[in-house]
Amino acid sequence: MPELPEVETVRRGLAPAMEGAVIEIAHVNRPDLRWPFPERMAERLTGRRVERLWRRSKYILADLEGDETLIVHLGMSGRMTVSGVRLGRFHVDHPAPAKHDHVVLEMAGGARVTFNDPRRFGAMDLAPTATLEQHRLLRGIGPEPLGNAFDETYLIARLAGRAVPIKAALLDQKIVAGLGNIYVCEVLHRAGIDPRRKAGRIAPARVATLVPLIREVLEEAIASGGSSLKDYRQADGAMGYFQHGFRVYDRAGEGCTTEGCDGTVERIVQSGRSTFLCRHCQR
Repeated sequence: MPELPEVETVRRGLAPAMEGAVIEIAHVNRPDLRWPFPERMAERLTGRRVERLWRRSKYILADLEGDETLIVHLGMSGRMTVSGVRLGRFHVDHPAPAKHDHVVLEMAGGARVTFNDPRRFGAMDLAPTATLEQHRLLRGIGPEPLGNAFDETYLIARLAGRAVPIKAALLDQKIVAGLGNIYVCEVLHRAGIDPRRKAGRIAPARVATLVPLIREVLEEAIASGGSSLKDYRQADGAMGYFQHGFRVYDRAGEGCTTEGCDGTVERIVQSGRSTFLCRHCQR
């Protein structure tokens, strides 16, 4: 499932085609994805200007004129791609319609934004912009890890006394928004912290080191266009390439990349998810 860097990369790719532009025609080609679409979604999108395109956690949000916001979640295999515009030095032509093109937005100026999702675990909804933070998908989400509200003091306080493993705590969207399995594994490896350690048993000074490392890993991943392991693609259809720089994730059996460490990366399972770590340098 795309994590914060992938969603932010897609948002940045869509922004030139969507932000400030009018949705001339919205085509909704099925009644639902993971959940039913809102009533009259095509009608409610058609003719509306996108006033702002932004991200909250793993959701892409399009504020529309008229005080409604389109909420988009890519799910496991969803892609939002743009065509009919110039991206960098290249003009991206409209592709032929594909089987799983479930929502297509024809934008003023000739751009086309297509939501394709073979597995249909993605989601779209419309909600009043003024009360967006109370929407069931967004309510209770923690601060953005790249924002000012996420700092050492906050994280130390939120982890104090927690009996869950540190990996589970960092995956908790109520503590910090947008982190997923890949990037938590990478952060904990850089911090030298065993992902199985109880969050509340880690010294505050060590917890404080996680904040800049989380930002570092996310910013590197965004600069690399995210990580493409299976379905994820950027808005122009290109793959991300942060996976080529993984230090621990999906590297079981390979040597640890920490300088001076002669350990081997291992894979364990935590709460049904793969965790990758080096027992030699992660304590």
